[in-house]
Amino acid sequence: MSSVFDCRDADQLLTGLRHARQAISRGELIVLPTDTVYGVGADAFNPAAVQRLLDAKGRGRNQPPPVLVPGRATLTALTESVPEPVERLVEEFWPGGLTIVLPAQPSLMWDLGDTQGTVAVRMPDLHATLELLEETGPLAVSSANLTGRDAAIAVTAAKQMLGESVSVYLDNGPSATGIASTIVDATSLVRPGGEDAKVRILRLGAVSRDELHRVLGDILEAPDEPA
Repeated sequence: MSSVFDCRDADQLLTGLRHARQAISRGELIVLPTDTVYGVGADAFNPAAVQRLLDAKGRGRNQPPPVLVPGRATLTALTESVPEPVERLVEEFWPGGLTIVLPAQPSLMWDLGDTQGTVAVRMPDLHATLELLEETGPLAVSSANLTGRDAAIAVTAAKQMLGESVSVYLDNGPSATGIASTIVDATSLVRPGGEDAKVRILRLGAVSRDELHRVLGDILEAPDEPA
């Protein structure tokens, strides 16, 4: 049976984090709060656990989950390289609601799905979640909902959708904003032939286009012209 822990209570927080760490080590799923929406997480280096995450959401391998990390050092370890414009994004928006797609470090032994050699990385802005990530290492985390349904902004909604497929639910009350992270693709800054490389917005969310443009200037790809 799934366990639910109220992270707003100090005692339950400690117990919940311990149970979450144990669940991750067993290859099970957890639901955890972030600064954007609730996420369902698994050990990023356990292919069976990642597949369990995809199955729980009703998602195929063509929709690989992002990876949450506890800090910038882990971003460097997981990616082929971190270009200077990405360093500026990290300086401005991490921890926070910006997910950055870069070429993955080729030596990593993991299987997040059909990533085309990339990884989407974010550092969330929530102390309890960062504490958990420090203990578990990088977690594959996708929004805590069934594919096609709204992302959960309360743990009760996540539990209604994901049920017993998740071992541990960490409840931190309603999400502060309920707005998912913005996702940008910076792979062209790293891969060869990128003389006119741009950062492309894949999804607008917690960080606006204007905020990104303030940091990146003309490196940010212009929006599509209306038809």
